[in-house]
This record gives sequence, C-alpha cells and structure tokens, in this order.
Amino acid sequence: MIDLEGSVLTAGERELLRHPLVGGVLLFTRNYVEPGQLAALVGEIHAARAPALIVAVDHEGGRVQRFRSGFSLLPPARRIGHEFDADARAGLALARQLGWLMAAELRAHGVDISFAPCVDLDLGVSEVIGDRAFHAQPEAVGQLAVAYVHGMRDAGMAATAKHFPGHGAVVADSHQTLPVDRRGLADLTGELAPYRRLIANGLPAVMVGHLLFPAVDSAPASLSARWIRDVLRGQLQFQGVVFADDLSMGGAAAAYGDVVARARQALAAGCDMLPVCNNRASVTELLDHLDVRVQPASSLRLVRLHGRAAPGRAELGASAEWAAARAALAKIEAAPSLTLVAGRNP
Repeated sequence: MIDLEGSVLTAGERELLRHPLVGGVLLFTRNYVEPGQLAALVGEIHAARAPALIVAVDHEGGRVQRFRSGFSLLPPARRIGHEFDADARAGLALARQLGWLMAAELRAHGVDISFAPCVDLDLGVSEVIGDRAFHAQPEAVGQLAVAYVHGMRDAGMAATAKHFPGHGAVVADSHQTLPVDRRGLADLTGELAPYRRLIANGLPAVMVGHLLFPAVDSAPASLSARWIRDVLRGQLQFQGVVFADDLSMGGAAAAYGDVVARARQALAAGCDMLPVCNNRASVTELLDHLDVRVQPASSLRLVRLHGRAAPGRAELGASAEWAAARAALAKIEAAPSLTLVAGRNP
C-alpha cells in the first residue's frame, strides 16, 4: 500500500499503481483539497486496475483525521469513552452513530477503509495514543469498539482494529523508534480482550504495531510469526486481513534491516498488506527487489475490504441518518467533556 505526492495522480504514480505488488493507496491530508476533488482522485485510483485497488485513510477523529473541511469534525475516541462512563447505553449508541458517520462520509467519496478504531488501552502512558483510545478498561474498550465497528459496517465499510497487540503501555512513539514492553503474554490479557470481542463479532482487519515484547518474541509484533500466526490467527482465531503498520516508520526501521528485509519478514510472519508511505525511495526499492508472489489467501481476504455500495454526498446529506448523527455530534460538542484519570471510573 503506497502513498501519493499530491491532490492529483502524476504519470509516475499511474505507472506505480499498475505494478502487480501494489494493492492499495493510503491517502493523507496533502491529497485532499475539497470533496469533489477527493471523489475524482479516488475514482481514478479505482479505475487504474481490475480488481480495483483499496483506498484507505487514517480518519479516527480528533488529532487523527486527514480530511476536515467538508467533513464532520469528529471527536477523539476518549470523548466517546467519557460519554460511556456517564451513561453506558448512551455511550454505546454514540459510538455506533459516530462510527457510521465517519464511514458514511468517506464511502460517499469512494474511500474503501479507514484504519479505525484504535483499541489500545488509555493507560496514561503513551502520548502518541492518549485520547485516541476509548478508555482504560478493557471491557469498556471492547464494548465501545464493537459498537463503533457495527456503525462502520452499517455504512458499508470494513473496520481495522489497531495497534495489535497493544500500544497503550509504552512511552516511546513507534513513528520514531521501537517501543519495548517487557511484559509476558500472560500479562497482556487486558490488551487482547478487545480483540477477542471484536473477532467474535467478525472483525475484518487488524493492524499490527511496531512493538517489541522481548518476553514473547525477539522480533517486533509486525514482523513476528509468533504474534501473527500463533497468537492472532491461532489463539484468537482471527481470519481477516492483517496489515503491518507503515514499514517506513522509525519503529520498523530500528527493528530489522532495510525495507526489503522488513517486508520479507513481515510477509513471512503472516501480514497480508504492507503500507510503505512518505518514502518513495523505499517504495521503488521494494517494487524492484521484493521477490515474492501474491498469496491467493491474502488476495481473497483483501477483496472483502472493498467498500459496499453507498449513497453519494448529496444523498447522504439529505438522509435522516446523517441528520441524526450530526445532531448527536453537535450535542457532545456543546456539552462539557469530563476529565477522567486514566485507569479509573467516576
């Protein structure tokens, strides 16, 4: 999965999209100008290949929302967790509505998937996660994540839970360096609990983080057959798509050799798709030197991530569902947010 330089496809990018090892495109803020431009760009990407490439974006809400003007400004996941603490039923309803709203607006422009929800625990340790997490308590995260994923599904979008097995208990930012969590597998029951619940509810995809658990394996989770094949697919019985986190991130670069070595290790460990973004030299190197065949099982899993048919922007904006979701969003925007201590309930 590669990135693009700007708001329109260049001739070189059109050529890249036709390479047999390219399976998708991850969009960033630099790729967005306004809604009509986005829909046209996504349409061109989809038209470049048959079957169509997957178009993805990080659009969680809060700090991590790539498209803003012309889209609903979504709150961070922690805000939904605060509503859950005040009223569990209302919080779950809100999670489903906002998951639907996020996905419906993206599907109206043709985007297939958003890498959401974040199901890390908000333990007050990781600044890069922080308010991106729903809650500190695994049970609350699991319930809210399932509701959010159901909302996405209602809108025609497959969800991707991240960052497996859990980024909330480490200080280091995996964008910059490799975080190390020295707990053993038996100590990670809480981190894995939301994944168990989501997998039982048909979770389509998981993103594995660049996180090292030396008591479990000497390789980071994103490059680890122990984590992906044994724990995720074996113990948790996950059957969907496995994404590695971006192989250009510092956590991956610090972990294992050059980008080709990292990609080989990640694929051998069981990843289905490897985002490589913000480093065109790495993309070129991979496409020139990665000597692997696309696995049929991976291809079948990835096909299921294509977005279902959805109303366009005008039809969506005229719908009662969109009006109700926007009203719910406006209600929490107008209300004071609770300030909670990580790991405690009010």
